[in-house]
Amino acid sequence: MPVRDYIRERFFPHIWCPGCGHGTVMGSMIRAIENLGIKKSDIVVVSGIGCSSRICGYLDFHTLHTIHGRALAFATGVKLSRPELTLIAPMGDGDAFAIGGNHLIHAARRNIDITAIIMNNSIYGMTGGQYSPLTGYGDFATTAPYGNIDRSFDVVKLAMGAGASFVARTTTYHVRSMIKILEKAITHKGFSVVDILSQCPTYFGRKNKLESAVDMLKYYKTHTIPIGSKEKEKNPDLIERGIFVQEKYPEYCAEYDKIIEKASKER
Repeated sequence: MPVRDYIRERFFPHIWCPGCGHGTVMGSMIRAIENLGIKKSDIVVVSGIGCSSRICGYLDFHTLHTIHGRALAFATGVKLSRPELTLIAPMGDGDAFAIGGNHLIHAARRNIDITAIIMNNSIYGMTGGQYSPLTGYGDFATTAPYGNIDRSFDVVKLAMGAGASFVARTTTYHVRSMIKILEKAITHKGFSVVDILSQCPTYFGRKNKLESAVDMLKYYKTHTIPIGSKEKEKNPDLIERGIFVQEKYPEYCAEYDKIIEKASKER
């Protein structure tokens, strides 16, 4: 099907700023789903609040636009009640790692079959460019005019530490690999976390001497490397991308069904 068959054109033009990477993420999601041949009626997209969360309004699937930080809580409820559906939760810095941080780590340890897509632009874009849990040390924001003194979360390490059974990282520059990674994440039976570096030229770029979306995409090209590259030894600051974890663990909904079966037999 054409891409337009997956979007709600009545809600366009979108609210994303010119050069924002989130549209690239949405386009990659659509292409991954099309390649997998999943019916639109079998997909639920759940989001919270923020620039990233507008994505659910633009996609022609079952969608829930919920409250800040609670995308995974709502997605968990949907998945437990309708485990046959494919659940995707696109989130930003706050939804995933600030107010929503506990939901993410517990969804990861439970290994519930949800795909968490982190649209990581290192800033709070919708509410004015405040620094976030993913803003790097020394980076500038409207609430960090002299530089951020907090250390940022490493999405991959945090997800791995919490027990996610699929963990990957990509960027909006590497679109082809993003599509392939999303295909694997969506079909993985367990909790999947995909960290996608997505440019925000309006706030992060202007504050951090990356003047345009093109400059930010060039940064992703030159400052990221595939997992295992020898360049990492020469320059430890380079960011690795690819699939870090892809393991089979018991899936939460399946385990829950076993408990229901046991309880039913004891009545």
